[in-house]
Amino acid sequence: MKLIASDLDGTLLNEKGEVSEKNAEAIKRAVRQGMQFVVATGRSWEAASKPLIAAGISSPVICLNGAVIYDENHNKLHSITMDKAVCKQILSVCREADMYLEFFTNKGIYSVSQEYFLEVLVDIMKSANPKLTEEEIRDHAAMRFQMEPVAFIEDYDLIFEMEDVDIYKILGFSVDSAKLVSVREKLADAAGVTITSSGDINLEFNHPEAQKGIALERLAKRAGIEMKDVMAMGDNWNDASMLQAAGRGIAMGNASEEIQQLADDVTKSNIDDGVAAAIENVLFQIEK
Repeated sequence: MKLIASDLDGTLLNEKGEVSEKNAEAIKRAVRQGMQFVVATGRSWEAASKPLIAAGISSPVICLNGAVIYDENHNKLHSITMDKAVCKQILSVCREADMYLEFFTNKGIYSVSQEYFLEVLVDIMKSANPKLTEEEIRDHAAMRFQMEPVAFIEDYDLIFEMEDVDIYKILGFSVDSAKLVSVREKLADAAGVTITSSGDINLEFNHPEAQKGIALERLAKRAGIEMKDVMAMGDNWNDASMLQAAGRGIAMGNASEEIQQLADDVTKSNIDDGVAAAIENVLFQIEK
């Protein structure tokens, strides 16, 4: 393998949202062996860079599911935006379903209700962490807005009135799975949008050419690397395109059965240093 790509949340990052020491050391070992390392995430560059910097990792970053690509020095290499008319269609359908939305743009991230999203997160975290107090749960939920700084406006329509605004991704949340299914079905045949997900409670809307797999191929070609020499790791549906595009697609142990089935192999979970295990396996094959 000449290039290793990894998703962040649910993959490279552990339950604390950090790159473990074992994962970081495995990545650095691979780089010392002459391999290149790339992060591919649904996050913005700002949110993606924080855990990488903390772990001492410098790499290109595929952001917003492939809508924007940065090199290791934060130089923008490529970007692809959504059509405004398509974005308005998505907004209309999601409004009917009463979904919380975030618009990721070249001017920042915009939404209309921090309190609504906090309540969504609190409901989920209460179920997943019954031993935590209400205050602890709300503190954890509030961290979401420190990770991704969101500007709150009165109405989503104001985004379309902004000058020179480019929309890279729309992220929608709902705890009602039936609403997510309904929105996906209504927009399934819409032109100019691809729909993925990075969790059980969200939908992610991008331009059809803004996918991790396409962006990874672009970076590999730039480096003169064939896709057969690329390994990609991920855990959710917004990782599917790169798991299938890479010569070796690795699903995390915490990924759904469907994601594991479309991958070439399965590693340990994100909380058990699955990224390190997959990289160490590659290094073992090289060194033996």
